[in-house]
Amino acid sequence: MTKERMNDVNNNPVVFPCENLTADENGHLLFVGYDTAALAETYGTPLYLLDDARIRHNCRVYLDAFKKYYPEGSLPLYASKANACKQVYRIMREEGMGIDVVSIGEIYTAKAAGFDLSKAFFHGNNKTDADIAYAMDCGVGCFVADNAEEILAIEAAAKQRGICQKVLLRLTPGIDTHTYAAVNTGKVDSKFGNAIATGQAEAITKLALLQPHVDLRGFHCHIGSQVFTEDVFERAAVIMIDFMADLRDTLGYTAAVLNLGGGYGVRYVDTDPYLDIAQKIHAVSDVLKAACEARAFPVPTIHMEPGRSIVADAGLTLYTVGAVKQIPGYKNYVSVDGGMTDNPRFALYGSKYTCVAATRLTEARVFPASLVGRCCESGDILQENVPFPSTIHRGDLVAVCTTGAYNYAMSSNYNRIGRPATVLLTAEGPQVAIRRETPEDMARLDV
Repeated sequence: MTKERMNDVNNNPVVFPCENLTADENGHLLFVGYDTAALAETYGTPLYLLDDARIRHNCRVYLDAFKKYYPEGSLPLYASKANACKQVYRIMREEGMGIDVVSIGEIYTAKAAGFDLSKAFFHGNNKTDADIAYAMDCGVGCFVADNAEEILAIEAAAKQRGICQKVLLRLTPGIDTHTYAAVNTGKVDSKFGNAIATGQAEAITKLALLQPHVDLRGFHCHIGSQVFTEDVFERAAVIMIDFMADLRDTLGYTAAVLNLGGGYGVRYVDTDPYLDIAQKIHAVSDVLKAACEARAFPVPTIHMEPGRSIVADAGLTLYTVGAVKQIPGYKNYVSVDGGMTDNPRFALYGSKYTCVAATRLTEARVFPASLVGRCCESGDILQENVPFPSTIHRGDLVAVCTTGAYNYAMSSNYNRIGRPATVLLTAEGPQVAIRRETPEDMARLDV
């Protein structure tokens, strides 16, 4: 078995983005040691696969680093929006992770999976009164409040229930991460949070401190996603500690909690770098502690919110080729039985993926083509300029790697296409985590 069996049109070796991907002597792609062709035969396509061991490994990297480098009580929180289903929440529960949730759907699913919601942090820039009431009634531990209207709504709901609700305030530190514009959330003009630079962060802090049923524990920031080499977490930590120290000096309020959000990048293609998450957390810890020492500020309890870096490289999607179209002098197309309904990320962001003919890994990849889906949209593209073997044809299997995050979570029923099944690959064998959606499922709410 090897990670470098395939050559592209320029005879360059193609390296799989994660070590849970290998190939056998027959040129079949193996995922976690399972033959993808056999899995497709058993469960059908399109098919999402999740590597149970990889998810747990990624959780433990964060948990171990937090225990080593951050104060007692610090905890990584899995960002549910990356991939929210009962099996993932069960893994988070078993591994001792906290979670962040952004909707009552995520709260309901986590609760149904037996997750302790006192370890849940409720995000969102527009929580409705019904959302707030449901979260409180379910025992969600902490709200991450985005705006003044939300603070007043939390106060009213908490007063009605005779409780004091723990809250963090979401702030924007004014950092540009230079990632996809659509996932950059830390700039002053972001739709999320309250800017420190404009004075709005201090104003909402004063408002929160006046509410008798709001227990302001500290602050949250999130600077963006798919962050690799920049020191944005370190810069955000310094800005946030300086702000917290200023509040102590001016308002007499000492925040006990700092949530630095998520955003560490993952390897989608071989040009993406490897990240040593534990080393990154260590580096942030050193800067954070130095900033606290410089301002004589007590080191707060720390949270971060990994999502993509927990589940992305634990995922793989399998498709069946339906058509191969050649337009001489222009371009080629390989069409599959999925597309933007199960992975809209290329359509949204131009996201890069490693894509392969999963049963033809020994063949030279000399047929460049656009990998496209079945939807009635010209923009239904999974990836451009994918080098395939010249023999690729109807019925062949195509794999798209690193699809554990923001694939099922962002899927849709456009064109009334059903969502694929998700199969969790464990040491005990494959387990269906989410069954394949049927036409009856899609019509169930119709009247």
